[in-house]
Amino acid sequence: MSEREPSRGAVGWITFAGIMMIIAGGFSLLQGIGWLINADNFPDEALFGQNATTWGWVQLLVGAVVLLAGFAVFSGNVLARTVGVILAALNAFGAFASLGIAPVWGICVIAIDVAIIWALTAHGRDVQIARDTRM
Repeated sequence: MSEREPSRGAVGWITFAGIMMIIAGGFSLLQGIGWLINADNFPDEALFGQNATTWGWVQLLVGAVVLLAGFAVFSGNVLARTVGVILAALNAFGAFASLGIAPVWGICVIAIDVAIIWALTAHGRDVQIARDTRM
């Protein structure tokens, strides 16, 4: 392991990534709950061949994973960073697919996802190093 000092800027980027993951996970949880509660307001087979209840459960599970991974990022956990990179990439692809419907929103989401991926891959260990040097 290297003996370098962690960059405060790098720790800030990891903090940004973790907070954005927590926010995104929380919103996914809320969206899943909304789909479950209001499943009758969507036509059957309207969402990619599945009903709203199925997508509500998917959103709940994905939201919980993103939320927990966001909290775990602050510990420097490699698994949490890996989950964060994978889910941010999937989210960016989803936003790219919807650029025709909401271009400004899609570009903003892609930019945030790229920032999260960069922070988690380039500066992931700095949080762990900073935590270990304070102890």
